[in-house]
This record gives sequence, C-alpha cells and structure tokens, in this order.
Amino acid sequence: MGIGASVFLLAIGAILAFAVNYNLSGVDVQVIGFILMAAGVVGLFMTTLVFGRRDGRPAVTEEHIVHDRGTY
Repeated sequence: MGIGASVFLLAIGAILAFAVNYNLSGVDVQVIGFILMAAGVVGLFMTTLVFGRRDGRPAVTEEHIVHDRGTY
C-alpha cells in the first residue's frame, strides 16, 4: 500500500465516520469508517518504514572541519 492508497483510505474513513448519517441493518457505517481510517494510518506508517529512504544514503551525514593554520 502506498501513500496515495493510505490517504484515500483515511479520507473515505473520515467521510464515513463523521459525515455520513445513514443506517443499514446490521452494519454500523461509523465503525467501518474508523476501521478504514485505522488501516490508512497503519498503511502510512508501514510505507514510511519500508520505503522511507531508498537511496542508501544515511539520514545524518558527518561534517569534518579542517582548520588551516597558515603554514606558508
């Protein structure tokens, strides 16, 4: 699941949980919305863990400062 699918699940879940006031027999639409939002959050978290840095470079680089003492 990518970032787009995760955001889509979050959006659809939020719409179902907070904006839809519809009753189905045996189905709670708000609970389905919260489940979809939870799936979207888990998808975003997993996407950032797995595909966070794919270039192989470390997230923090070391900086070396060289002082020139002026020995001419």
